[in-house]
Amino acid sequence: LSINILLTLKKCTMKSLRTTILCVSISLCSLCSFAQKPDQSIPFNKPNYNKPKLFSNLPDSISISIDNLNSLFNTQVGRASSVYLSDNSIFKFEGLVMSTSSKYGNTMNSVVIRSTNYNGATLTISKTMNADETISYSGRIISFQSGDLFELQNKDGHLTLVKRNFYDLVNE
Repeated sequence: LSINILLTLKKCTMKSLRTTILCVSISLCSLCSFAQKPDQSIPFNKPNYNKPKLFSNLPDSISISIDNLNSLFNTQVGRASSVYLSDNSIFKFEGLVMSTSSKYGNTMNSVVIRSTNYNGATLTISKTMNADETISYSGRIISFQSGDLFELQNKDGHLTLVKRNFYDLVNE
């Protein structure tokens, strides 16, 4: 009987010893390994406030002709577009139509034009038919290489392109 007890006790301590050794070795391995470098910082692009101004020769606010704006929605993809966006013909935007879209039974239309006369600029305009049968417009002219942009705003019932700083709208 005492021999059986000794053998059983020996088996229990061997299993316990194996488990203990396994736990200690896993702990040592986890202490020696690193998932990340501790001195690695999060990448962050600092704003470049010295970007050149693409629209410096234009006024800060330009009144837009709705008729000229509506003509953009009829241009086919791949075609050249040249339109005076302003009422007084001071702002001519030329470019290639990159995409057009019409959704929800023609109640939402959009057009994207890449400029040929303002290097790197893209004009994006959307026209939406509201539930009360009114039409609203939204859009912007933006270039990621320049420090300024134009945003389409409705001021007192008139559409106006308003010049803004690039970093007022975009966070890098």
